[in-house]
Amino acid sequence: MIRKHSVSLHGHRTSFSLEDEFHAELTRIADTRDLSLAALLAEIDDNRESDVNLSSAIRLFVLATLKAGS
Repeated sequence: MIRKHSVSLHGHRTSFSLEDEFHAELTRIADTRDLSLAALLAEIDDNRESDVNLSSAIRLFVLATLKAGS
């Protein structure tokens, strides 16, 4: 199921929509890297291309991380 999540990034509120499985992996990655979920999301947001929305950037990050074996 796709769920909408709200977060504060760089002082402003935004939201993203993710399937439960992607959110679970994102949380696992944050835990593995000893980061808060907000800190990991800020990192993803800072590194995404301007034409890629946050939800897509998160999915691509999770996929790349899983493919890299982390």
